[in-house]
Amino acid sequence: MPTTFAHAVAGAALGAGRPGVKTILLTAVCAVHPDADIVAFAFGIPYEHPLGHRGLTHSLAFAVVVGAAMTALFYRRDSDRLGVFALLTLATASNGLLDMLTDGGLGVGLWLPFVDERLFFPVRPIAVSPLGTGVFSARGLAVIANEAVWVGVPAVVLAAVLYGVRRHRARRRA
Repeated sequence: MPTTFAHAVAGAALGAGRPGVKTILLTAVCAVHPDADIVAFAFGIPYEHPLGHRGLTHSLAFAVVVGAAMTALFYRRDSDRLGVFALLTLATASNGLLDMLTDGGLGVGLWLPFVDERLFFPVRPIAVSPLGTGVFSARGLAVIANEAVWVGVPAVVLAAVLYGVRRHRARRRA
């Protein structure tokens, strides 16, 4: 998996298209949230189990549930709740999609609970991150440098484009 930092950066970039810090923070949280599944190890659930790491919490079905819950909790009065729901769902789904670009692990249960198969993209340029405090090792720092190229740069470009589009629309309305 990419590091928590990479997931948060990718999620925050998606949030740049909406005004306010709240959306940026929530898209970052949604993007990181699926990796809470590592607690499964503490309960003896093996990696390859549907409830294991990169399983159900990395699925599109889970992303839809999280997107709906976060929208209901934090955007009850927003006039564009459907757009917010789509954004928060995409931010949550970004975790599994980024994991599918890594060079390690057993794949992502993108279609769980409907299909058990775990998937990767054909191209996998992101170095898989060591779990836990291993991210602060020499290997972990090399992974972060790899992520700066494959996640950080595209995230900054995406955030700039989304922010620019938002500013352009605001000027047109004024």
